[in-house]
Amino acid sequence: MKKTLLTLIAASAIASPALAALPVGAPAPEITSTAYQNGDGTPFSLDAQLKKGPVVLYFFPGAFTGGCNVEAHEFADNIDKFKAEGATVIGVTGYFGTTARTSAVQGGLEQAVKDFSKEHCNGKFPVAAITKDTIKAYDVPLPLKPDISNRTSFVITPDRKVYFVYSALDPSKHVEETTDALKTWRTTHPQ
Repeated sequence: MKKTLLTLIAASAIASPALAALPVGAPAPEITSTAYQNGDGTPFSLDAQLKKGPVVLYFFPGAFTGGCNVEAHEFADNIDKFKAEGATVIGVTGYFGTTARTSAVQGGLEQAVKDFSKEHCNGKFPVAAITKDTIKAYDVPLPLKPDISNRTSFVITPDRKVYFVYSALDPSKHVEETTDALKTWRTTHPQ
């Protein structure tokens, strides 16, 4: 128990919100990719989504990994809260874990994200594969593995500005933190 607590404290210190380099007010870099929702791929552009309203862009370390599976289920279970605020949710990753299904391992990251969209996102929101360049542009590398993204959630407003950033390896607060931020933003930006 003591060792686990120390590990959690150390992980928490490493993954504090201050590590996200794109601060509130910074312009959000464009992201284009194929996004998968319930296994179906469509072109995704952050700029195009922002024309519809705010975007919750959440980076997760890897498809088919423990915390990322939990986080995807949390976002899927709460998708109506985001829709009520007029927001789009998209998850992005540049990695898939070693527990990924055989088809994902054989098909690479795109196949892993496609499968993940069905199995863990329950088809409720899109997920996309990203490159190391996107991880670098948002400055969200995992501290000990910089080619993999940290677990960081952004709320990006239609003017393409970062409104809110939350970074923590523990997936349990990302939905709560981002919905609270959206509700606060909505008080001054009614639909």
